[in-house]
Amino acid sequence: MEFITSLIDFILHIDQHLLEIVNDYQTWTYLILFLIIFIETGVVVMPFLPGDSLLFAAGMLAAQPNELNVWLMIIILLIAAITGDSLNYAIGKRFGMRITKFKLFGRQVVKDEQIEKTHSFYAKYGSKTIVIARFVPIVRTLAPFVGGIGKMHYGTFLTYNVVGAFLWVVGITLAGYFLGNIPIIRDNFSKVVLLIIVLSILPIIFEFAKEKFRKSA
Repeated sequence: MEFITSLIDFILHIDQHLLEIVNDYQTWTYLILFLIIFIETGVVVMPFLPGDSLLFAAGMLAAQPNELNVWLMIIILLIAAITGDSLNYAIGKRFGMRITKFKLFGRQVVKDEQIEKTHSFYAKYGSKTIVIARFVPIVRTLAPFVGGIGKMHYGTFLTYNVVGAFLWVVGITLAGYFLGNIPIIRDNFSKVVLLIIVLSILPIIFEFAKEKFRKSA
């Protein structure tokens, strides 16, 4: 329970925590950001890490004088996102569904319904799921894994992987860079994070509601 509370606090106040990381570790911050994005996208049992809000907050921080270099950071995060998805694909191809039995604090981290929901994304969008999933929490982590299980052609996977990573990393990081210093956004960052999360999961809510309506019709 304490872990979940700490995780929620980190996500909602990631701008403050990121500033502390920069002050404490300076140049090593680039490596820390790389590892967070790499682990979220590359390790199937870590779908709860704060990808979207981290990118936005990192962009905000890079807009401050003498902090992070936004273009260097974008390059590093692009490499993290692309290699992370490639690792996740390889895990799915090599180990399949066995890896989903992993438990954290006695609870199964990756639930069967999350895998099924990701399968439904593939059924509807095909290979484009790799791009679309970048903007959907949890599905973002599971999409390359499921692609590996389904043995998607790696050339096809890599193409969509690179396109999705570019749109996700560059789009959200630069949004934070250009919008983060607007007072109403900067002073209400936790609300902005919640808005990002809500907007990210809207596709899942929409698909779930449509499926329920279809079955009841």
